[in-house]
Amino acid sequence: MLSYQHLYHAGNAADVHKHAALALVLDYMTVKDKPLSYIETHAGRGVYDLGAPEAVRTGEAAQGIARLKSGFPSDHPYIRALERCQNGLYPGSPAVALGLLRPRDRLHLAELHPMEHSALKGNLTAPNVRIYRQDGLALAQSLCPPEPRRGVMLVDPSYEVKAEYGRLPKWLAGITRKWNVGVVMLWYPLLTSQAHKPMVQQMKKDHPDALAHEVRFPPAREGHRMIGSGLFIANPPYRIDAGLAGLSALFERGA
Repeated sequence: MLSYQHLYHAGNAADVHKHAALALVLDYMTVKDKPLSYIETHAGRGVYDLGAPEAVRTGEAAQGIARLKSGFPSDHPYIRALERCQNGLYPGSPAVALGLLRPRDRLHLAELHPMEHSALKGNLTAPNVRIYRQDGLALAQSLCPPEPRRGVMLVDPSYEVKAEYGRLPKWLAGITRKWNVGVVMLWYPLLTSQAHKPMVQQMKKDHPDALAHEVRFPPAREGHRMIGSGLFIANPPYRIDAGLAGLSALFERGA
């Protein structure tokens, strides 16, 4: 959906959940001295100024990273990713990944929105990063299985088009057939409408060994329909449960 710009929502509670979980996964995956591939289907602009009028207007960062950051231990990989982002900017998931991955790892980032794509190209420049202006779901299909075969994929649609809830289970099943060793993380919002439930139920049926991790939080403002954040993780890394349990506890405390 070409109208979506994440700056209005950057640093919100869902971003904290998504990016902290991604940081845990990448931290685990880079323990082995073997290169890996990172694929992101909806990359946005990569980094965000939380003082920009768009971000301030919604107040979502104030209810997200500003409220929750103090609850993380100083050695958490998410905190390391935040500290590596320059000029006080907030790292989106591409910057979290680039900050935690190694020069020999390969990053493939898709962004279809022309302005966001242009900003992404300016914000993330590294020899091991390749940026595409094309549909991210189609790109992922064309890249899988990637080289190196070890790796992580983050799927982070806007869900502005309701049909995405219906198409994603079949798409995910196709990706995991082509790339049966890849860790595939699919984010979804928890809305008051409960629109995510049939999608998650189908994915659990298709992937009985996968992991679904959800956290809940208060609406960012009156009338806001998002009340939580979910991640469906196919081929979850061994022992990632402990790190995710820590995330659950942080959100339950609220800081």
